Amino acid sequence: MSLSDLLKGQRLLALICLGSLAAVGAALVAQHLFDVKPCPWCVLQRLVFLLIAAVAGLGWLAGRIRTAQVAAFGLIAVLALGGVAAAYYQHEVASQMASCAMTFADRVLTALSLESAVPALFMVAASCSEASQYRLLGLPYEIWSGLLYALTLLLAVMALRSKR
Repeated sequence: MSLSDLLKGQRLLALICLGSLAAVGAALVAQHLFDVKPCPWCVLQRLVFLLIAAVAGLGWLAGRIRTAQVAAFGLIAVLALGGVAAAYYQHEVASQMASCAMTFADRVLTALSLESAVPALFMVAASCSEASQYRLLGLPYEIWSGLLYALTLLLAVMALRSKR
């Protein structure tokens, strides 16, 4: 399978959906099996990955409808860009703060009541400075998250360009 075949739509949407779900799954394994405690920005990024997965899944279900695929890739690109921004902010700003209470991430999670609705997935258990100490293969988790968002953004933009 060539890159151009992958960029044609449904396969890429399925790949993005599965990759986003895998990212959330990896975060949950790290949290619940290895005691990696998430901060508000970590949890917000989980939400963004789930939104990307939902959009990609809906785009995949829409089949070969060109307009649905274009809309899905456009929304995925916007969400992935937001994810890159969240990962960057967490790494550069929030990780330096003693508390990330009442930051944008904390306000969004509070407004949506996600922590009380699904605590196993959305419970905040650490401050941003505490969460910045966790590493996977030498890199902070938000760097891995940001890299996956950047790859998702790149694939979505390439798919949009191929749809022209």
